[in-house]
Amino acid sequence: MKNSWHPGQLLSVSSAYWRGCTLQTGVRLGVFTELAAGRCDAGTLAEKIDCEARATGLLLDALSAMGLLSKTGELYENSQAAQRFLVESSPDYMGHIILHHHHLVDGWAQLDQSVRTGGPAQRRSYGAEMERQSFIMGMFNLSMQIAPQIAEQIDLGGRKLLLDLGGGPGTHAIHFCLNNPALRALIFDRPTTEPCARQTVASFDLDERIKFAGGDFKTDPIPGGPYDVAWLSHILHSSTLEECYRLIEKSVAVTDSGGMILVHDFILDDSKDGPEFPALFSLNMLLSGNGGRSYSQREILAMLESAGVVDLQRHPFRAKNDSSIIYGIVK
Repeated sequence: MKNSWHPGQLLSVSSAYWRGCTLQTGVRLGVFTELAAGRCDAGTLAEKIDCEARATGLLLDALSAMGLLSKTGELYENSQAAQRFLVESSPDYMGHIILHHHHLVDGWAQLDQSVRTGGPAQRRSYGAEMERQSFIMGMFNLSMQIAPQIAEQIDLGGRKLLLDLGGGPGTHAIHFCLNNPALRALIFDRPTTEPCARQTVASFDLDERIKFAGGDFKTDPIPGGPYDVAWLSHILHSSTLEECYRLIEKSVAVTDSGGMILVHDFILDDSKDGPEFPALFSLNMLLSGNGGRSYSQREILAMLESAGVVDLQRHPFRAKNDSSIIYGIVK
């Protein structure tokens, strides 16, 4: 059942970007990382982050009101959550995905123009390298929240070689290999992703079992194989419907008969009016101008069936953002 809307809820949703932008500003300015060492007053912190003192105090008070900082007298310190998730040196740091969201704000403010024209939004650039790094490591942040669960729930017993198509930093390949000692993997993604992927894989001591190949998975042949597992995580939504069919056909072509193909993405109901996050994510893709969107279960099943995949099933796994998995066996 859909929400029963009332004026207070409408205003809360309409102004939700205030909280998001406040959090993003705290991360971008390094507030939480600077406070990792201990309490500090607004004036001293303003000097450390090269900001104006009064404005810094307003930001710190807002972050305290949100529960991300704690204020005692005139001194501010990180909450436990901020110390764990928002300090750059923490192994649980979530700042990369938060900065990626920050880079998208300008585009979302122009959603009306994209809906009028069907084209992408024009937004400010924060620099190609910064945006690329925050996106790649942001995907690592998100995947680390779910990859261990997925690897435990997907039975890859007896499988030897996994294709991680568009695998970015390799988070899923890493956890599949950690859970399956005989499994090796190839990450196939853009060459600019390779340094990050190699560093991440090496940090788990898996560089002998997980390799990287650079290329454009939409246009280039898939190297290596034959594989007995193909993992396509969050790549369909950045592709047109026609590109999705081709990607699955290419993946099936390099997968042995009896091999498993798994599609992990934000999957819409067949009516396409829910769940909420996949429906909103389609608008995010509209703003990017790549022709992608979230796809429904019926659409993804049709893609797989067209490529000759059988025994199709929807896995019971559901992430908090409604990502889920459809899988089957290559004939």
